[in-house]
Amino acid sequence: MYDIVVVGAGPAGLTAAIYARRAGKSVLLLEKDSFGGQIVFSPKVENYPGFESVSGAELADKLVSQALFQGADVEVETVVGIRTEGNTRFVDTEDGNSYACRAVIIANGARHRHLGVENEEKFIGDGISFCAVCDGAFYKDKTVALVGGGNSALQEAILLSETSKKVYVIQNLDFLTGEQRLQEVLRGRENVEIITGTVVASVLDGEEFGGIVTRRVADGQETTLALDGLFVAIGLVPENEAFATQAALDERGYFAVGEDCLTATPGVFVAGDCRAKGVRQVTTATGDGATAAVAACRYLDTLCIEK
Repeated sequence: MYDIVVVGAGPAGLTAAIYARRAGKSVLLLEKDSFGGQIVFSPKVENYPGFESVSGAELADKLVSQALFQGADVEVETVVGIRTEGNTRFVDTEDGNSYACRAVIIANGARHRHLGVENEEKFIGDGISFCAVCDGAFYKDKTVALVGGGNSALQEAILLSETSKKVYVIQNLDFLTGEQRLQEVLRGRENVEIITGTVVASVLDGEEFGGIVTRRVADGQETTLALDGLFVAIGLVPENEAFATQAALDERGYFAVGEDCLTATPGVFVAGDCRAKGVRQVTTATGDGATAAVAACRYLDTLCIEK
């Protein structure tokens, strides 16, 4: 039996594992996809203390290495639920495994938000991507569009502009919301065209991906845009339904949990982007991870005292 099982190995989960191991607790990290979370898809991180500039993949690798160095166990499995029997929790996975522990830290992050338009699902992975770092090289000297206007979107657009022939940046608002410095870099690229006040109405149908139909918000005017590829960077959505019995969810599906990372279920804690919060950054995720780990360790120490 483990002292703590951490669900999710993004910055929050990895930090929680590091803190818990340093407190002498046995820890299992369960991750269904990429160790390091969404940060691995970020071309550059320039606002994480201690690094003037570092790729998301490199920063994630350092976090993973530190968690392993501290002695955390890791498994690649998808968690489907948590059961409680007395003071013991059982973390059940899709593979049929059940890991017993005294405390659980849910740090499962969030997934990429989809556009939700006609024909989108048909071309995901075959013309439509959510990661310029992963797939941008496939579109060298080609025409692409990126949907989104925040920091991550602008970073990806800048990356695409270095190899693609033409990059359209499509934003539903009348202005970009990313950092001014990123906007300046993007506007300085001759092969970048920024289209604001516009949404993607649909993806063109066909045997292969061929482009999109855009719609201007102000007057509804539609335009067909021929493309070789489409990148979507419009934020994240939580995947917390499997844990709804352990912690209350707000109207958007995030855990309705405060800065203390405590849930109404004893021995269950949450951390990172899965939690309702105003700011979602790597630094706030790692802060959550530390907070949740300290709270979990205190809970475990209380169980020992009660014995």
